[in-house]
Amino acid sequence: MMLTEQVAVPDAALPVQALKDHLRLGSGFADDGMQDALILGYLRSAMAAIEGRIGKALIMRRFALELIGWRDRSAQALPVAPVAQVVSVTLMDSAGAAVPLAAARWRLEPDLHRPRLVAVGPMLPHVSPGGRIEVLFDAGFGGWDTVPADLRQAVLLLAAQYHELRHESAVAAMPFGVMALIERWRTVRMLGARA
Repeated sequence: MMLTEQVAVPDAALPVQALKDHLRLGSGFADDGMQDALILGYLRSAMAAIEGRIGKALIMRRFALELIGWRDRSAQALPVAPVAQVVSVTLMDSAGAAVPLAAARWRLEPDLHRPRLVAVGPMLPHVSPGGRIEVLFDAGFGGWDTVPADLRQAVLLLAAQYHELRHESAVAAMPFGVMALIERWRTVRMLGARA
């Protein structure tokens, strides 16, 4: 399985001013935008760390999931939540020829923690030896303002820690306050043998 982010979150969608306010950075000086590149880096790093811990995309964007076979031919769990829509499902043979799977053959089963692509009918189609599957889907809560408040606060707290420790050479653990804010969003992942 390989998950690839197809479209990065644009800089304009990140809460640069909210983090500046959180850090109480001064304003009204001639170099007012000088710190923006650093602030963007802290925000992107904090979002990536939190998204990795909770298995959810905060800001909506497109992902591609590549599989060499279905985990279960009746349904395939998607590794990121919440999924707004599955754009396409494509089967590829060993020669790389792509065959789109008709939308009538599958449906999205939305779930805040573990959305699934579910077969309409008995099973998802067989994948030929050496072939693969590509699932394109859009996942995330939406824009920054629609991200739940506790997750927004966790991003700001973690980005603030990155700002405060920017000159430190040692990597600090995720702060307790951030862990407490994201705990209810964490997904318990239990992977076993194929069904």
